[in-house]
Amino acid sequence: MRDFPDWIRFPVADRVDLAMGWVLANLGWFFDWVGDVGLQILIAVERTLLFIPWWVAVIGVGVLAWYAIGKIRSGIAMAILLFMVGAFGYWPHAMNTLSVVIVAVAFSIALGIPLGILMAWNNAVRNVLTPILDAMQTMPSFVYLIPALMLFGLGRVPATFATVIYAIPPVIRLTNVGIREVPAAVIEASTAFGADRWNLLFDVQLPLARPSIMVGVNQTTMMALAMVVIGSMIGNRGLGMEVLLAINRVNIGQGFEAGISIVFLAIIIDRITTAFARARKVEEVSGEDAESGAAGKEKEKTSEAPA
Repeated sequence: MRDFPDWIRFPVADRVDLAMGWVLANLGWFFDWVGDVGLQILIAVERTLLFIPWWVAVIGVGVLAWYAIGKIRSGIAMAILLFMVGAFGYWPHAMNTLSVVIVAVAFSIALGIPLGILMAWNNAVRNVLTPILDAMQTMPSFVYLIPALMLFGLGRVPATFATVIYAIPPVIRLTNVGIREVPAAVIEASTAFGADRWNLLFDVQLPLARPSIMVGVNQTTMMALAMVVIGSMIGNRGLGMEVLLAINRVNIGQGFEAGISIVFLAIIIDRITTAFARARKVEEVSGEDAESGAAGKEKEKTSEAPA
């Protein structure tokens, strides 16, 4: 009685295997085409990153960080971190890793923001997507490698596919949250002035939800970068492959250099994207303060005017 009975069993694994077999038999041509297109995109992004001289990239990151964060010390620090990645001898590997992250984040944003908008607009869509997103965020990341490997084989394309699945939930959730947190009074006022649904979305909701969406983009980027080591298990090169090789060879020094390079890239991306989200929020708050101050002064002038 203490053991679970053997006759009670739901053959979910068998059904999943049958479904995957049907997909491969009937839609294999489609996934081959998607894999070829995805590979060409990844190669083009990587070649573009490698075409940029290293010193231009280092200076560009420093200037961008200075502009976003507003402190020249932060810009210098971010430039030094990127310089150290090259000094470790991992510049080509870092560009390979960044190409996968850039493509994965781009696809995640292109898919995630529209899905987040649908969740905010329709409660039924939210009720359907919420448990799916919960499962995607709690599922072990290694599980994503299995369907990616079956559909696309070995290489960068399945790693990018698995990265998109792993990293897309934050941008969907935070887009939904950002749009739902737009004040109802603002929406009512915009509607009263004749704004239709699309005007309301692009002129009111998305601008006000931008800080939340940028946080979602930040989290999606961090999760995509965290997936690079796992993606190396199915043939993705880059810094993740260097970490995997160091583990197999028990090479502590190589593992430390490759691992700290990933950390440096994560710090650079996190600081810059977070700074852009905060800058937008500060700008909106200062704008609201200026408007309220102007309204107060106008009210004082009106009250002081002679009857």
